[in-house]
Amino acid sequence: MDYLTYSERLNYLLEMIEKGQLLSLKQASEKFGCSESTIKRMLQTIRKQGHHIKYCKIAQKYFVEI
Repeated sequence: MDYLTYSERLNYLLEMIEKGQLLSLKQASEKFGCSESTIKRMLQTIRKQGHHIKYCKIAQKYFVEI
């Protein structure tokens, strides 16, 4: 996967989280056609960019903590 495609996927993943649409790693891995481990690494990259991504067990979805 080239850098541009990876960057687009990171942005799309962040957008999904901000809109409350990312419910599970499995959902994202199926959407992007990759493994759940890859999605975990992508989330770590987003976190390193300064976004505070959390998972709520009650709501069962990811969100950006403000």
